[in-house]
Amino acid sequence: MKTITINVSDPVYAEFRRAARATGRPTSELIREAMEDYRLSRLTPRRDLEHFEPVSVGRVLRPLSADDDLLGEMAEGSS
Repeated sequence: MKTITINVSDPVYAEFRRAARATGRPTSELIREAMEDYRLSRLTPRRDLEHFEPVSVGRVLRPLSADDDLLGEMAEGSS
């Protein structure tokens, strides 16, 4: 593990200290966890569909019904 020095505002550090005391964990552990969350959400490229943000492509033309066959429509559209 690499030791680093960071500067944070007093209110931010106080909030981390309060959370650390409330959970019985070291402040440094919470900060490491926050850095890891940031790394995973912002720095690590994702390739699975679960993490893609939805994009608006306009209004819904008609709602899907239980009888709709999306796979068939996609296959027909590609030929």
